[in-house]
Amino acid sequence: VRFHDFDIPLRVMRAIHDQKFTYCTAIQGKALEDVLAGKDLIGKANTGTGKSAVFLITILTRLMRKSNAGKKKEVRALVLAPTRELVMQIAKDGKELAKYSNLIIQPVYGGVDYQKQMDALRLKRCDVVVATPGRLIDFLGKNVVDLGRCEILVLDEADRMLDMGFIPDVRRIVGRT
Repeated sequence: VRFHDFDIPLRVMRAIHDQKFTYCTAIQGKALEDVLAGKDLIGKANTGTGKSAVFLITILTRLMRKSNAGKKKEVRALVLAPTRELVMQIAKDGKELAKYSNLIIQPVYGGVDYQKQMDALRLKRCDVVVATPGRLIDFLGKNVVDLGRCEILVLDEADRMLDMGFIPDVRRIVGRT
């Protein structure tokens, strides 16, 4: 299965081409059709098989098809991940795939400049937030970010996140979407 076999916007296809991706991995080929159609998905595959690309391509495609851009503090899609390293990788990959679009992706995680992240969320438009639960809950508590119009929620490595004790935090976050 090739990426251009799917109904993906040209701006995202251009970014996919820049990364020299032509053929889908097994999980990408099986998952993209359903998630692009708006269906929910639970997927399990080995590291490095392109699971993140599936949800990132889907997020970008679905948000680009809707003309209503987010406003300051309003998040349109949220990706939760258990570690800052994973958040950083997902945000980097997302920015690469979104580079020809007008969509803004903001990573949110602990261990870095708190004020800088808070200002980026509070003062700028942000379509997609990629976050660890702890830092996101902190920003939610301060009304820095609004999940009330969030259209898409991804729990990346959900099993690991829940094993790490994030169940109450994930429930609180999901309740705010």
